[in-house]
Amino acid sequence: MGSLDGKTALVTGGSRGIGRGIAERLGRDGARVAVHYGTNEAAAKETVAAIEEAGGSAFAIGQELGVPGDAAALWEAFDQLADGVDILVNNAGVGYPIPFGEVPEEAYDRFFAVNAKAPFFVTQLGLTRLRDGGRVVNISSGLARAAMMPETLTYAMTKGALDVLTRNLSKLLGPRGITVNSVAPGVIDTDINAGWLRDNDDAWAATAAMSPLGRVGEASDIADVVGFLASSDGRWITGQWLDATGGVIA
Repeated sequence: MGSLDGKTALVTGGSRGIGRGIAERLGRDGARVAVHYGTNEAAAKETVAAIEEAGGSAFAIGQELGVPGDAAALWEAFDQLADGVDILVNNAGVGYPIPFGEVPEEAYDRFFAVNAKAPFFVTQLGLTRLRDGGRVVNISSGLARAAMMPETLTYAMTKGALDVLTRNLSKLLGPRGITVNSVAPGVIDTDINAGWLRDNDDAWAATAAMSPLGRVGEASDIADVVGFLASSDGRWITGQWLDATGGVIA
């Protein structure tokens, strides 16, 4: 029996990278997982297939985030296939380094629309679906607490906003037994980082050296933290920012 048997989870941006790792972990733990994707339906179906091949249950729902009406449309798609949710993971995000003096207004608005506005309204509109005793996990970033990469300032600001949402929602939803936490990864070996990290020996070595553990983080490292928070073992943790950078900012 899995620790999440009988539970339903929604993971935004669940088709690739950290999101896929989280979706697969929750599926292994027994949850029925809604794998959200923005544009890559094929990747979402691959994630669903991987969960099902491991003995779990999952389905894919597509909806671009960062556009008007995105949260309502996402939940409408979810409602066609499930009648409630126990675990909401706000993972979908967008961001890339831009020197402060070169940040265009369009990029600033896009980052905030996807990384801060979408989780706000996905959670807001999800409250009528979220069961008492549920879990909300927001995927933040170590960059929200450490000014190590000034060229990621705009992205870091969006994650700071997400952390404020986390703390306040923990107070709001506590009476319903719902916990709300932020999990903050560092640099993780995912496809989105392949060009500058996975395929660059020097960058890989430098990134690994940033952690006292001497390695680069993997999606499963973050997924396991989320799995803990989603389980009954995480029931007494709420309103927290969990450093999952491998000690990079310790």
